[in-house]
Amino acid sequence: MENNIFKNIFRISAILLFGVLIFAIIYSLFFGPAKKFSDSLFPAKTITVSAEGKVTVSPDIAKISFSAVSEGVDPEKIADENNRKMNMAIDFIKSQGIDAKDIKTTQYNLQPKYEYDEKTQKTFISGYALTQTVLIKVRDLRKVGKILADLPALGINQIGSISFEVDDPEKYLTEARNQAFEKVKIKAKEMSEKNGVELGKVVNFFEYQGGQPVPYYMEALNKGGAVPSVMPSIEPGTQEVKIQVSMTYEIK
Repeated sequence: MENNIFKNIFRISAILLFGVLIFAIIYSLFFGPAKKFSDSLFPAKTITVSAEGKVTVSPDIAKISFSAVSEGVDPEKIADENNRKMNMAIDFIKSQGIDAKDIKTTQYNLQPKYEYDEKTQKTFISGYALTQTVLIKVRDLRKVGKILADLPALGINQIGSISFEVDDPEKYLTEARNQAFEKVKIKAKEMSEKNGVELGKVVNFFEYQGGQPVPYYMEALNKGGAVPSVMPSIEPGTQEVKIQVSMTYEIK
């Protein structure tokens, strides 16, 4: 009698345990960790669509680098002369409405000049050369020509390349990005309809910023000589902001 009771208890316990295990497995598959794990897996059937967004913009700033180069045998006199030239140039730049935050000294370099004496077979310092370089950002492009024409008269004897850039490229990138994603959605819909499949959720996407505004450089206007007093014609042209995007859809 007691054996039968124990057997029944054991049988009932086994059935209950089996039921709990089945419930745990079902819950895990549809609601628990197994479901979460399966959701994290990349779908077996997907389609990846790419498109490009492009915006044409006009540069709104110019960056000009110019230098005052002085040579001589007395470093102190060279520095005084060079500083005087550069101070005059900066005063002129400010008079053209260029803010102080857009004026930056990028180089102040005093170098000795060496020569070789054949008689003594020794190298000696024959003088010094001081180069002081300033980079300015011009926000009113109409003033670029006058600045370039007037700087040489103030002692600036070296004007480097000029670059035309977009001051805030991010807003154009956003426009190009939105354009690209809209193209992707249209393209994906057309492809799915022609192939008789239905698009599911987006499972992956990325972008490639291969087309930020690239500075446009002009050749150096002067490398030591004088620049004509006639104001040069400055044409900043246009630039293209491009961005490539891709989206991967699940195919139902």
